[in-house]
Amino acid sequence: MAKRLFVGSLPYSATSAQLEELFSQAGKITSLNLITDKYSGQSKGFAFVEFTTDAEANEAIKKFNNFELDGRKIVVNEARPQEDRASRPTFGSNSNRSRTW
Repeated sequence: MAKRLFVGSLPYSATSAQLEELFSQAGKITSLNLITDKYSGQSKGFAFVEFTTDAEANEAIKKFNNFELDGRKIVVNEARPQEDRASRPTFGSNSNRSRTW
């Protein structure tokens, strides 16, 4: 079963190719998602890496947690499931049409 890892404290100069080369040393990568700013395209300093097996993911944690990459010690641990976000009010939607000003 595949295991997804969180990789944090990445240098902003990190690229997907650089991370793929590094983490492939621990095993077969199923997916790699470097999180970037949608406007500038610059890395936000974290990524998610998924391995084919739990053993490979555990090897990556042992090998690369506190690993120095371009002068920064990166953090590697098991990713937690995404939490539900509270719904935000939507201004200008149908919910405000019944009001009279």
